[in-house]
Amino acid sequence: MGRRTPLFDEHTRLGAKIVDFAGWDMPIHYGSQIDEHHAVRRDAGMFDVSHMTVVDLHGEQVRPFLRYLLANDVGRLHEAGKALYSCMLNAEGGVIDDLIVYFVRDGFFRLVVNAATREKDLAWIEQQVERYGVRVTERAELAMIAVQGPTARQRTVSVLDKGLAAAAAALRPFSATASAAESNGLFVACTGYTGEDGFEIILPATDAVALWRALEQAGVRPCGLGARDTLRLEAGMALYGSDMTEETTPLQSGLAWTVAWEPADRDFIGRPVLEQQRAEGSGSKLVALVLEGKGVLRNHQPVVTAAGAGEITSGSFSPTLGRAIAFARIPVAAGNQRVEVGIRGRLLPARVVKAPFVRHGAIKVQL
Repeated sequence: MGRRTPLFDEHTRLGAKIVDFAGWDMPIHYGSQIDEHHAVRRDAGMFDVSHMTVVDLHGEQVRPFLRYLLANDVGRLHEAGKALYSCMLNAEGGVIDDLIVYFVRDGFFRLVVNAATREKDLAWIEQQVERYGVRVTERAELAMIAVQGPTARQRTVSVLDKGLAAAAAALRPFSATASAAESNGLFVACTGYTGEDGFEIILPATDAVALWRALEQAGVRPCGLGARDTLRLEAGMALYGSDMTEETTPLQSGLAWTVAWEPADRDFIGRPVLEQQRAEGSGSKLVALVLEGKGVLRNHQPVVTAAGAGEITSGSFSPTLGRAIAFARIPVAAGNQRVEVGIRGRLLPARVVKAPFVRHGAIKVQL
């Protein structure tokens, strides 16, 4: 038996298929992964993401510390509740994890990191933080529910208290109700992993079931991790451990946009390696693929290009496109030409496209 979130009994009540995910017993679907996927694209769905780790950082030097720890620059965060997405790198520029960081107030930032990387993330942060005098607190007593989809905002707001509802309704992307982090109330953030509007709500574990049931009553469909994965792939969002690893840098993982190069004198972990790759080339790159015919793209399938071999890092059937799609790591010299993917002993043609495949319910690639 793995670890269980505060919503585990809700998942069994709803008939979820439970699987192991990074040591947690989590719902993969509640009957139909494809129906759950479509619910998020067309209406609203909710995900139990309480297995993710919330880490609060306090101290006078927390901003300088995070400017050193992360490849993106928290120096640009000045408004309470504002957030950014970043990679946390090792000295070789490899990705230890990708995460979201929220500015709560001076001396207080909040991180949300991945479940599968919890132990190494916390160990790495503790290793780096010593000379900054920053207090690192894992918030294991908190739960997290993601509500996503074109009607997610209105359905969520309908179940919140009046004051919080008004604040949540006004949130713009990558912003949150910062004051809730101080009071252990509902920390509502306009972030997500599906390419749709919606919220990720951090709240005391003791309140999670009540909110889950209220959202269910408001017409939000429970969804499992299977739909979350196809949604994020369609949305062009990378997955840690597949599309990025400790052996690949952001420049090799389609994440160059998350690296803040300016100011040029900001020192951050891994910067010298990234600067070298930026100047000399990274050797490989992550591209988005659409299979031109019938078939299924899966992780680790070989990719053949005129410039050499590559590999599928994330592949799946896209319910929205009705086609197989993928991310693949291929040589930079391959350009953006058609490639071939090895599937069951045959080489099938695939087209390199610009991610995302789907965003806010709309297909963004030409089929």
